[in-house]
Amino acid sequence: MVKRRDFLGAAGGGLAASVLGAGAARAAGARGAGPSASLFLPADDLDGAQVDRLPLSWNQERIRILCARLRQDGIKGVLLTDRWNIIYFTGLWHSTTERLFHVFFSTEDPRPIWFYPGLDRDLVTSWWYEDGEMYFDWHHGEGAFPHRGKVQMGAQVDLWAWVMKRLKKRGWAGKSLAVDRELTPSSQQAVVAELGGEMTSAAGRCMDMRMRKTPQEQALWRRAYNYFNRVHAYARDMLLEHGTDLTDYDIAAAATRWGTDLIMADLKRDGRPHSSVGFSLRIACRTGAGTAYPHPNQFHHNRVARGQALQIAGGIRIGGCGGELYRAFLIHPWTDHMKKVWTISRDCTRIQREESVAGVTCSMVAYRIHKYQVDNGMADYIYHRPAHGEGSEGHQPPYLALGDHTMLEEGMAFSVEPGLYDPENGFGINWSDDYFIRAKGPARQMSRLPWSEDWCLIKL
Repeated sequence: MVKRRDFLGAAGGGLAASVLGAGAARAAGARGAGPSASLFLPADDLDGAQVDRLPLSWNQERIRILCARLRQDGIKGVLLTDRWNIIYFTGLWHSTTERLFHVFFSTEDPRPIWFYPGLDRDLVTSWWYEDGEMYFDWHHGEGAFPHRGKVQMGAQVDLWAWVMKRLKKRGWAGKSLAVDRELTPSSQQAVVAELGGEMTSAAGRCMDMRMRKTPQEQALWRRAYNYFNRVHAYARDMLLEHGTDLTDYDIAAAATRWGTDLIMADLKRDGRPHSSVGFSLRIACRTGAGTAYPHPNQFHHNRVARGQALQIAGGIRIGGCGGELYRAFLIHPWTDHMKKVWTISRDCTRIQREESVAGVTCSMVAYRIHKYQVDNGMADYIYHRPAHGEGSEGHQPPYLALGDHTMLEEGMAFSVEPGLYDPENGFGINWSDDYFIRAKGPARQMSRLPWSEDWCLIKL
């Protein structure tokens, strides 16, 4: 058996830096090799996408649909201010800080008018760009543009009012406009002062579209989960092979590196903007008492031990599509109580899939899961709702919660988290995956990982 110190000595290289050499690791990854992969669920009828991101034509179609719906509301133009709305409706992946970054569309002829900081000028103008206004930075000094040789301590510019002035200059005063959020009174005052009327909220229209994933999104989602399956299999194989020689940190760090190398080998990229966008990979692992808390605040660097619970978790996205994947393990010997809590929680993942049918409310699915938990003596171990909606930003509406009466519709995506936690006995059980609502029948599971005892109840 490889000793823990030997594994750690090269853990920075993932699997290639532990038991196998680099070439063997890549070959194993390419084949999806390893004993755990043999336990994957059978493939279904959704193939993974061949692209690394949704094409610009997809984003342009989404903004056309939004604008058509806003025209029905009498809206002539819409200002997008939310990062995730901007990405969804324009395809421009970008980071946000305190800096103002907005885009405006006419609903009659949806072409972007950008309002952006100088540090993003190359990203903006090399993407879908026809018109725009740039300020230097937050806080912008009037007339100051050092990159143009204009270095001066100008008066601080109110950038929200600046956007309104620029819209007025383009002839948008006196027209019915919307913005993708509820404006504060002071923000509305600036709108009225420059444009002569308030902006209504289009937040609901934007979220309604983002909540319902298109077939193209679902195919890219599946591609992300195809990789995720293999990363989980790698982590489980490591656990089975090296067992108590490892810490939970070792598993998370090595799986993160291995998964990143696996996916990066396939993404088309040249180091320049607009390639390998929307990619994220985070693998986590916690064992022992750390599993007993839904959102623990302690760092996880604990030795794997027999008789404990262990969770392998994380999230993977490609082009912004993807989500969570957690599995809850018990390491032999476990108590009857641990096995019961594990079983009830696992059964709830099945209930969620079967009950998540188009036309049923979120609250009804949550009710049936919580009722099953309570009826089986688990009330003391319930800490949260069974699931949240899943989007590029992570959590998004709707929620499988007792107070959310949204009707389930085709294309909605949810996490799978009917967790149960017992801090007194130092363990907890929680899962996740993505379930997609289909036109008919139970939800589609995005991963191919089983929920079975064969996968999750292990002996080291």
